[in-house]
Amino acid sequence: MQYYSKKHSSHSYSDGPFNLAYASKYQQWREQKLDRFPKCIEDIIIDINDPTALTTEDYNAILGCCRDANMAIYRSQAGNDPEKIIPRKLGLQFGLGNLDSNLCADDDGITSLRLVENGIRSTYIPYTNRPISWHTDGYYNSLDKQIFGLLLHCVNRAENGGENALMDHEIAYILLRDENPDYILALMQPDALTIPPNRNQGIEIRSTQTGPVFGISSTGHLHMRYTQRSHNIIWKNDTLLREAIAYLSSILQSDSPYIFRATLEPGYGLISNNVLHNRSGFQNGDNPEYKRLIYRARYYDRIAQS
Repeated sequence: MQYYSKKHSSHSYSDGPFNLAYASKYQQWREQKLDRFPKCIEDIIIDINDPTALTTEDYNAILGCCRDANMAIYRSQAGNDPEKIIPRKLGLQFGLGNLDSNLCADDDGITSLRLVENGIRSTYIPYTNRPISWHTDGYYNSLDKQIFGLLLHCVNRAENGGENALMDHEIAYILLRDENPDYILALMQPDALTIPPNRNQGIEIRSTQTGPVFGISSTGHLHMRYTQRSHNIIWKNDTLLREAIAYLSSILQSDSPYIFRATLEPGYGLISNNVLHNRSGFQNGDNPEYKRLIYRARYYDRIAQS
């Protein structure tokens, strides 16, 4: 899946609801989206037995949540089972197989997110117990390697903390567009957000990456590339863009009913079309079962049929 089809530039949104020229299509899509959107976190939590072999009922329930909210949380009976085949097989059932083997991923392309005190991983915040600000995964990837699907699977939770806040990026789009449609134009600028190169001991690991915040995939779906972090981030010097980012930040820091909060327990997981999310700080305990371990799988695929 490409971020943009080759036929269109970043300012061409075809004839879908994300084209500002088609207000009636947007209003129809918006009404349907808000009408179907879950009212609370419990509405997107699905109880399942074996995540590696979903029943038809389980599959349809998870897919239904993903269609409505771009995400679902599953509660399985897997418990503390550390087998990584669990998230891999779960993802495959939803067409997620094209893994992004990022810098600190394990050899199989799935990343073990745990507290690391030494080595290169310890220099990146996901491997610390510090809070992680709002973002979508892979915002620093090149535009031809954007992350459309994200799966988190919990093996162990921390003794305290480690809560995720979640927000459907389509809801963020609606709130921004309703406030000021020009915010969308600003956020879709192809040079809105630049991530400087990643260098380690003078060696460039990743080159500079520039792109929009909101974009349309080659399949016509809305995609978001965003981070709330303030260091090593370059926003275009554009007044309207800065207003849009400030408004988005105010939404994300609010008690909006569109923000869901959950702490994944052993055997629980999140499957999503890379929605906005953050993570609170955490503290592990002395008991090995309270040393946080989350498997993270990033995909170039979107959840099939969602």
